[in-house]
Amino acid sequence: KYTKFSIFYYWTNSMDQKTPIYNRSENVAIPSGEENKTAALSYDYKIMPLENTSSTGTYYCEVKWNDVQKMGKGVFVLARDTGYINTSYGWEILVALTVLLAVLSITATALLLWKRKVVCPRRNQPNILRQKVETQLPSASPPPPPPVYD
Repeated sequence: KYTKFSIFYYWTNSMDQKTPIYNRSENVAIPSGEENKTAALSYDYKIMPLENTSSTGTYYCEVKWNDVQKMGKGVFVLARDTGYINTSYGWEILVALTVLLAVLSITATALLLWKRKVVCPRRNQPNILRQKVETQLPSASPPPPPPVYD
C-alpha cells in the first residue's frame, strides 16, 4: 500500500503563497522478507542557484501516499543580493584609535618641546619678553638642566 508515493518540493514566501519547485513519483520495490517493516529512505534535491532576493522564504518537502500526507518542518532561507557582509568593525576601530592616540602624543610632545625653547612673557608685562640670565661661578658646577616637560 505504501510503496507508491509522490514527493513534492515547494516554498512559501512572506505572504504564505505556496510555489511548487519540483515533484516526482516513486514506486519502491520491497525485498522479500522485508514486508510489514518500517523503512526510511532519503531523497535529496538541491535548489541552485537562488535567483534573487525574492527567493527568500521557507522551503518544504512533502510526501503523499494514497490516504496519508506528511510534511517536513521546512527550512527558512534568506536570500540577499549583496551576499554576506561582515558587520564587525572592531579591528578597524582599534587601528583608528591607536593612530589617533599616536598623533595626539606626538603633537603634545612637539608642543612641549617648542614651548621650552620659546621665552614666555611675564603676566604683568605682556609685551616685554622675559630674558633668562644665567649666572655661574667659574668654580661652581653647572646647574642641572630643567625637566623636559616644564
